[in-house]
Amino acid sequence: MDQELMLDQMQPIVYQQLQRSFEHERLAHAYLFEGEKGTGKHEMGIWLAQHLFCTNQNDYLPCGVCNNCQRILAQEHPDVLSIKPEGQTIKVDQMRRLQVEFSRSGYESRRKVFLIQEAEKMNRSAANSLLKFLEEPSGDFLTILETDSIGRILPTIQSRCQILHFQALPREVLIHKLQQAQIPLEKAKLLAFLTNSFVKAVEISQNEWFNDAKDSIRQWFVYLQKNDTQAFIYVQKKLIRIYKEKSQQVTGLSILLFYYQEALQKSLVAENSSKVYRINQTIERILLAEQKLRSNVSFQAVAEQFVLQTIYGQNSM
Repeated sequence: MDQELMLDQMQPIVYQQLQRSFEHERLAHAYLFEGEKGTGKHEMGIWLAQHLFCTNQNDYLPCGVCNNCQRILAQEHPDVLSIKPEGQTIKVDQMRRLQVEFSRSGYESRRKVFLIQEAEKMNRSAANSLLKFLEEPSGDFLTILETDSIGRILPTIQSRCQILHFQALPREVLIHKLQQAQIPLEKAKLLAFLTNSFVKAVEISQNEWFNDAKDSIRQWFVYLQKNDTQAFIYVQKKLIRIYKEKSQQVTGLSILLFYYQEALQKSLVAENSSKVYRINQTIERILLAEQKLRSNVSFQAVAEQFVLQTIYGQNSM
């Protein structure tokens, strides 16, 4: 999947809006890209910079392969500068160095593009330095601020930028990105079910507890699908030892829900109406179990009742 297609699928509204602005030569001098981590803010900033410097455009789109496009992608173009926090903050010295660049024309053209990552981490002095530049822009500059916490950006900075909101990633796009990060398809599907943030999904995938927990729920699901009474014993033998905290227990039920949703899709494709009915009933029980868990019913009691209802249709609580 090439960069154009990926960005169009990741953020179709932002992509089309920026594309129209470019075609009609109505780009703002400053943008504030706002949205969760992993929603393509930085990728969109790179793409916009390529738009401005590409030497081989086709239908107002950057080619992605010319020397300028490749250098921008590799962060080697002298007129496209990116800064991000040094430690926990973006410091005023970083912004002053950027201001020195603000005062110069581009090395290879009149243009310059500045990408400020995690802009909410500017300390107050750095933010005020940026504000001064935004209030009195000079030259042919484009500034792009990226943030996942717009409430921490000074209102005076916000008012001088065009704010573009980045939506949560579509599920199929997130799955594709996770596969590109060397995560197997089934695990990528599960992660995309649990979160719509690419960064969060990768963090979860690297969590040792999650990988053990995922496997244990998969085994529980196998027992339940076979109406095997081991499913009841497995709660005390395995699950309560792994799922000790409330957040972990809720995650466990979410993982189980994922496996049943996958089974439902297969049954719908096979047009197995009796199995579709049974799975839908089980999904309702999982959702009810989650409500009970959030109401402070013990995890063991919730899980054991769920097993009895699923295998025997009993209501034991």
